[in-house]
Amino acid sequence: MNFQYHPTTPLAYFESLVQSDSDFPLLEAAASLGQDEEAGLDVQQILADVDRLLARLKRRIPDGADGLSCLAMLTQFFYGDLGFGGNTNNYYAPENSYLSEVLRTRKGIPISLAVIWLELARGLGLEAQGVSFPGHFLVKVTLDEGLVVLDPLNGESLGLDTLAERLAPFRRFDSVLEDGDAPLGLHLQACPPRDLLARMLHNLKEIFNSQDDDLRLIAVMDRLVILLPEAWHEWRDRGLQHAKMGQTDKAIEDLSRYLANEKTAIDVGYLSDRLAELKDR
Repeated sequence: MNFQYHPTTPLAYFESLVQSDSDFPLLEAAASLGQDEEAGLDVQQILADVDRLLARLKRRIPDGADGLSCLAMLTQFFYGDLGFGGNTNNYYAPENSYLSEVLRTRKGIPISLAVIWLELARGLGLEAQGVSFPGHFLVKVTLDEGLVVLDPLNGESLGLDTLAERLAPFRRFDSVLEDGDAPLGLHLQACPPRDLLARMLHNLKEIFNSQDDDLRLIAVMDRLVILLPEAWHEWRDRGLQHAKMGQTDKAIEDLSRYLANEKTAIDVGYLSDRLAELKDR
C-alpha cells in the first residue's frame, strides 16, 4: 500500500512545494494560492484539469508538426476554442490570481493566464518561458525560426517596435542609453518560476493592502516570507502589518529579524524606535 504524506495546513503544503528551485512545480504552487480563499481547495484536481486540456490539445497536433505549427494550434485552442482572455471588466479582482477561478471563468490577468499557457506549451515540447516585462507579464517561445514574444492576454505576437513602445514608459535613462536592442533585450530574459510566483503574490499584496483587507493581506505576506526567506523587506512589511493588527509578539519577531539583517537600511532608525515601542507594551 502506498502512503503519501500531505502537510496539514495550506501554508505547510506551500512551503513543501517551494523549498528548492530544482524542478520547481510552478503550476501546483500557483494553484495552491487559492487555498487562502478556500482552505479545502483540491489542488490536485486543478492539475488534473490542466492535464485534460493538454490531452485534448495533443489530439489535435499531427505527428511531425514543427514548433511553429504547435504554437499556432496552441494559440487557437487556448484563446479561440477555450476562450481564455483578460478579465477586462474586473481586472483588479483577486480572483484573477487564483487558478481555480481562472480555469472556471476562463478569465484572468496576464500572469495567471501565462501559468496555464506555459504548462500547455511545455507539454507540447515547446521551449516556452515567462518574461517579467515591466507592467505586463509576457511569455516567449524559442523556435527554429527565432524568438516569438506573446501577450498572454490574447496570444498576440509582439514585434520589436511594439515591445519598445510598451517599455518606453518604464525607461528611466532614455537620455543616457542609445535606442538599441540591448536595453529591450534585458527585459526579455526568462523569469525564473520563483520570481513569477513572487510577482503573483505581490499583485495580491497590493490589492489587499489597497482594500485594507488585513486578514487576506497577512496570508499573502506569510507566503512571501516562505517563498523569499532572504527578502528582508518582506519580513519588515509583515512585522508592520502584525503591529497594525495588534499582534505584538509576531511584530517584534519580524521587525527584529529585519533589523538584524538590514543594519544600513534607511529605515533602521524609525523601525528601531517602533520596535522599542512594541517591546514596552
